[in-house]
Amino acid sequence: MTSILELPVDEYMLPGNRSCAGCGLGIGLRYILKALEGKCVMTVPASCLTVLGGMYPVSSVSVPWINSVFPGTAAMASGVAAGLKALKKEDITVLAMAGDGGTYDIGIQALSGAAERNANFLFICYDNEAYMNTGTQRSGATPKGVKTTTTPIIGKMHSPKDMGQIMEAHRIPYVATTCVSYPTDLYDKVKKAREIYGLRYIHLCVPCPSGWQYDPQNTVTIGQLAVETGAVVLYEIENGVFRLTGRSRRLAKDGKLKPLTEYLSAQKRFGNISSDTLEELQEYINKRWEEFISKDKTLFE
Repeated sequence: MTSILELPVDEYMLPGNRSCAGCGLGIGLRYILKALEGKCVMTVPASCLTVLGGMYPVSSVSVPWINSVFPGTAAMASGVAAGLKALKKEDITVLAMAGDGGTYDIGIQALSGAAERNANFLFICYDNEAYMNTGTQRSGATPKGVKTTTTPIIGKMHSPKDMGQIMEAHRIPYVATTCVSYPTDLYDKVKKAREIYGLRYIHLCVPCPSGWQYDPQNTVTIGQLAVETGAVVLYEIENGVFRLTGRSRRLAKDGKLKPLTEYLSAQKRFGNISSDTLEELQEYINKRWEEFISKDKTLFE
């Protein structure tokens, strides 16, 4: 694994952007672009990321950036990849980057079609677990029990989709999950994905201070708690082989998960969650954690 001191010094995010204070998205994009060495073309739908990037002719990044319609990120990326292939410029990575709304819900048909074709681009879902750019409406990624503007009383009543498993079922060459609080894990996975041909999918946990309702200075801590409690699990699936990575791998080998309450209590979006829902969430986390450990045949080699 790359150490923090080994990360490249070159920057492709410029000083200043329009994201909220404490937004994890800027942290994530910074290390994604470092891993790609700035040699990429981005396709981005309507989202918080378009706010971060800015409006023409002003931008907070130094790479080519194409704004897409909400459901069309993967379709546009497929076209850009085909164009670069025709121009014999396949050393340039096509990076499609969409939020959970543009991945789980509105954009899933284009992404699934691209995965079926094994189109040659990297798709990164930055998951802040709701439609944050339009007012914190629930999405297919929103955890059960979370209060949003469309689930304001008792919180969301349904568990989220598992996009990692959905993409794994497409039998694409690379699927991974990561979190902005672990930049070297993110960097290594993007760097690995860059060298793989076909559709690569990376799921990026991005804590959101305004939507998750915590102090903006605690973004990195919140992301770490997500991983240490098992709410987010770091792993990769390369050509069908599953392995836990980074902090999740160390937790599986050397320790046990922290109680989920440590993560939930740090966010007001889980305020007044019922004891029954809390127990159900902890059971869900425990069961999924054991399933991940059993899938990793390399863990104790």
